[in-house]
Amino acid sequence: MNKVMSNKFIIGLYILPALLLITVLIYIPIILTGYYGLMKWDGIGEMSFIGLDNYIKLIQDKLFWNSAGHSFLLAIFSALSLVGYLAISLLLAGKIKGANLLRKIYLIPMLLSSVAIAQLWLKIYHPSNGLLNSLIMSLGIDNPPAWLSEPKLVLGAIFVAIIWQYAGFYILIYYAALKNIPDSIVEAAKIDGASPIQIAYRIKLPLIAGVIKVTIVLAIVGSLKYFDLIYVMTGGGPNGASEVIASYMYQKAFKADDFGYGSAIGFFLLLICLVITWMIRKLTVSNEEVQY
Repeated sequence: MNKVMSNKFIIGLYILPALLLITVLIYIPIILTGYYGLMKWDGIGEMSFIGLDNYIKLIQDKLFWNSAGHSFLLAIFSALSLVGYLAISLLLAGKIKGANLLRKIYLIPMLLSSVAIAQLWLKIYHPSNGLLNSLIMSLGIDNPPAWLSEPKLVLGAIFVAIIWQYAGFYILIYYAALKNIPDSIVEAAKIDGASPIQIAYRIKLPLIAGVIKVTIVLAIVGSLKYFDLIYVMTGGGPNGASEVIASYMYQKAFKADDFGYGSAIGFFLLLICLVITWMIRKLTVSNEEVQY
């Protein structure tokens, strides 16, 4: 086996299928997206080269920056929600009663598609006979808000649905990381008189710092390119109040038939995600590697 794995030709042969797949499915579409962003094109007819005009237009587009602001706001909310997911995971990993049942409940949203989740929350937020407003009216409030129709409330309402959708995913990641910590470390801390809070803050969290960093990147980058649930629930409305970068890109490329400009938005979104990922890695870099 060592002789085979030391052969560079064999190693290259093993890597080639995955490399070809990644090239076809990822790198070539990225290059084409950047190329189309340099063109004036409706997606069907002939293309005409216009250089950086689409990117200059993007920088001057107030509606784009408005949608970008919504995306960044959702990214901040998603990053902050990780604190709640981590707290729940710490409780579940602490051998509380009913932990197995709670883990199964939290995983239910992962079994549903984004469209099904959007339809579910549309029913919950229905202004007249939705579950939420029915509960509010039962408390004596006659005019509950129209959650998805009021510009000041729509982003918050969508964010609640997103938290519910991804709770099981992040809780599962944190729970698996916490359960991977040897019991001997925790028991030693208890013998030394450490409280549960001290064990969580000074022992468990540092030991899963690498996992936390990965989930921060996933949450922020995932929020910046979030599309499906928002599009089904609001379509970017009302009046652009829930428009995000991905939905604005869709509107321009497929509804306004400006595929060149839509491609420029998509390529710019890729650059934003790469820069933010790099920044997170730089801000969270540590020279100390915790081993156990």
